[in-house]
Amino acid sequence: MNITSKLLTLFLLTAPILMYGQDFSYTPTNPAFGGNYLNYSWLLNSANAQNTLSNPDAGNNGRTSLDRFTESLNNQLLSQLSRNLLQSDSIFGENGIQTGTYEFGDILVDVVPGLDGLIITINDLATGNQTQITIPFF
Repeated sequence: MNITSKLLTLFLLTAPILMYGQDFSYTPTNPAFGGNYLNYSWLLNSANAQNTLSNPDAGNNGRTSLDRFTESLNNQLLSQLSRNLLQSDSIFGENGIQTGTYEFGDILVDVVPGLDGLIITINDLATGNQTQITIPFF
């Protein structure tokens, strides 16, 4: 036998001993796909760090602090008006609500006595919306 056949035989006899492997095990990183839940904050922080987009609707929606203050004041006035209207003494008592027209910024409130009771018409001058409330006499 020549030398190459001896080497080939030696290789074929020792190859199974040298060729051994191990089990392939894969564990996903992302907790959404079965990974460790402790990786969630790391993945979220990595995604936020890479995100270059910004939300155009975030922030104060283009309103100044004066606009927010005006809206807050208007809401407080309307809240107090509705609270006063719902108290029966203030509507039907001696110091009851007087008929007439009241203006609160862009809100126009008409108070008129009617056949069924006190009719309150609320007009929003900015949008043109109108709401009518009838408070019946008891």
